[in-house]
Amino acid sequence: MKEVRIEENGNLGPINAAMIPRYAGAGTYARLPRLDQVQNADIKIIGVPFDTGVSYRPGARFGANHVRESSRLIRPYNPATDTSPFAQSQVVDAGDLAVNPFNINEAIETIQDEALELTADGSSLVTIGGDHTIALPLLRAASQRAGAPVAMLHFDAHLDTWDTYFGAEYTHGTPFRRAVEEGILDTEAICHVGTRGPLYGKKDLEDDKRFGFGIVTSSDVYYQGVREIVDKLRDRIGNRPLYISVDIDVLDPAHAPGTGTPEAGGITSRELLEILRGLRGLNIVGADIVEVAPAYDHAELTGVAASHVTYDLISLISDFRANQGLNK
Repeated sequence: MKEVRIEENGNLGPINAAMIPRYAGAGTYARLPRLDQVQNADIKIIGVPFDTGVSYRPGARFGANHVRESSRLIRPYNPATDTSPFAQSQVVDAGDLAVNPFNINEAIETIQDEALELTADGSSLVTIGGDHTIALPLLRAASQRAGAPVAMLHFDAHLDTWDTYFGAEYTHGTPFRRAVEEGILDTEAICHVGTRGPLYGKKDLEDDKRFGFGIVTSSDVYYQGVREIVDKLRDRIGNRPLYISVDIDVLDPAHAPGTGTPEAGGITSRELLEILRGLRGLNIVGADIVEVAPAYDHAELTGVAASHVTYDLISLISDFRANQGLNK
C-alpha cells in the first residue's frame, strides 16, 4: 500500500488519515515515518521491550507496540498547546532496541549506549518501555549529553528509590536511588508526583528525603489542584535541563488498569496531561513512558492514556526545540 503522508515545513508527518484509514498500514507511533524514511530527525521515539526488572506482574515488554497501536487516533494539531509538533520538528519512530532479556546488567549497558548513539546528532529521545529499570541508563545518557546532572520529574505511584530486591541492585523499584548514588541527578531539582499507597516502612520516606526528592502525592494533586502543583514544580526545576519519567501507574487503575503494580487512589489522565502541559517552555532533555502491560489492559484504556502522554511530551519537546532554533 502506498503511503500518503502529511508534509509541512519540510517535515514528513503522519500518514494522511483522510486518504488511508487509521486502522490500516504500519503501526508506528501516531503513524509517523520510520527513521530510515527521513534524512534527519529532531525527535526520535524508541521502544524498549524489556521487563526483566519487574517485581510483580510481567508484561511491559509488550508495552511499546501496544502504545503504538493505541496511538492511531493521534492527530497532527495539539489544541491544548496550540502547536503542531510534527510540523515544528521532524519526529520519527526509530523502532525498538534489542536488549538482552536474560541479563539486566547487559541490558542496561545496551540501552545507555544506544541512547547516546541515537542522540549523537543532537536529536531528542522519547522512550516507550518496558519497565522502569530502563530509566537509569536513559538518565545516564541524558546527563552525559547535558554535561551535568539533570533535574527530574518522576510521575509514579511508587518512589522507586528502594535499595535492593532479593539482593539485586538493578530493578524497576531501584533506578532513582542508583541515579542519586551515581551523581547523575541534580538533587536540588528532583521530585516525585502522584505517589500513594502503602510502603515497607517510614524509613522509605526518610531515605527518599535524604536523597533530595520532593514529593507531590496524588492527594496533594486532588486537594491543591493542578495549577498550584505546576507552580511548585516549575519553581523547583527552574531553567535546569529536565528529564521526565512517567510510570503509567501514576494514573488510577480506573484510567490505567494495564500495568504491573496498580495502586488505588491515583490521579486522572486529565490531571496528568494538564500538569505536563503546565511544563511548557522548560528544557526537557529526554522522557520515558513505562510500565504499560497490555495483558491487563481493557479496551486500550492504558494504551490510549500512554499514547496521549507521549504526544504531549513530544509537543513540549518539539515546541522548545523550535523556539530555541535546535531543529535541523
